[in-house]
Amino acid sequence: MISRKSGESFMIGDSIEVKILRIEGSEVKIGISAPSHVKIYRAEIYQKIVKENKMAVQVDIVDLSEVIFLDRNK
Repeated sequence: MISRKSGESFMIGDSIEVKILRIEGSEVKIGISAPSHVKIYRAEIYQKIVKENKMAVQVDIVDLSEVIFLDRNK
C-alpha cells in the first residue's frame, strides 16, 4: 500500500508516474503519465477485453473440420 496526498505522485518502474490530482469524498482523481505503448484500462474494461479475447479464440471442432475439408478441395 502506498499513501499519497493530493498533488503527490509515485513511480512504477522508470517511466510510469501516477499522480493524485484531487480527493473528493470517497473518489480519488488520478493522472497517469506513461509511454504511448503502455495500455491503460480500468479494471472492469480490461476484464471484458480478456473475456472477449478468450471467446474469440475458441474454435468449434466441426467448423475447423469444415475449413480443413474445404482447403483440401482447392
